[in-house]
Amino acid sequence: MLTILFDGIAYGMLLLILACGLTITLGLMNFINLAHGAFAMAGGYITVVLMNSYGVSFYWCLPIAFLAVALAGLVLERLLYRHLYSKPHLDQVLFSVGLVFMSIAGAHYFMGGQQQMIQLPQELSGRWDLYGLGIGRYRLFIILVCILLTITLQLLLTKTRFGSQLRAAVDDGRVARGLGINVSAVFAMTFAVGSGLAGLGGAMGTEILGLDPNFPLKFMIYFLIVVTVGGTSSITGPFLAALLLGVADVAGKYYVPEIGAFVIYGVMVAVLLLRPHGLFSREGGR
Repeated sequence: MLTILFDGIAYGMLLLILACGLTITLGLMNFINLAHGAFAMAGGYITVVLMNSYGVSFYWCLPIAFLAVALAGLVLERLLYRHLYSKPHLDQVLFSVGLVFMSIAGAHYFMGGQQQMIQLPQELSGRWDLYGLGIGRYRLFIILVCILLTITLQLLLTKTRFGSQLRAAVDDGRVARGLGINVSAVFAMTFAVGSGLAGLGGAMGTEILGLDPNFPLKFMIYFLIVVTVGGTSSITGPFLAALLLGVADVAGKYYVPEIGAFVIYGVMVAVLLLRPHGLFSREGGR
């Protein structure tokens, strides 16, 4: 039971890394970017190519994936996304879904349709047995990275000048511009960071989740569930939601494999019946 709990926490933390970028763009920028999984897939493929073709260390691949995908997100935001900020949500959904299918076609063309694999460093492979508790080394690494990332993002959004400017730009862009805030630059930087986090999550999730061109579609619903259940007020809500959903998903698939795949959806429905706006909801906004 303790091993299942640990693996569930690790899986939830991986979901959080993958989804926290969507938390930023959807929750704080009020932009529905269903192509978030495409950025995660890009981070995974960057890691696969660097490790398998060029022998780059896994540890170096993580920051490279973050920076490369963040740069790609910045370019797409300046060229495409920024024109849709004021559009209806339906337009945003249709546009981002179109990008998903374009990314799938591109991945098929350049990388093929086969499952991609990477070889983790020796120190991250295997498990420790501690009084009957099986602790996967890589899963422990994911948990530690996620905790550090969550604390950093929470401090960035609540304790820094940039975080204050972002909240002001979202709540009332006209007033924020009147106060001298460069709303366009704030949104561009926020979107780049959110995209980079998706790339980091994709790089870290390749070994556990697998990687193929259908990655954005397979995990799109998981990203949305984490954000929906957690709410959009801060990183804390998705953090708790990812923990809850990760443990529920792993335990459900272990104890009741016949219906295990549906447990996560049952948890989502139960939470939203009690908290329609998620565990933590944010007042106001555009």
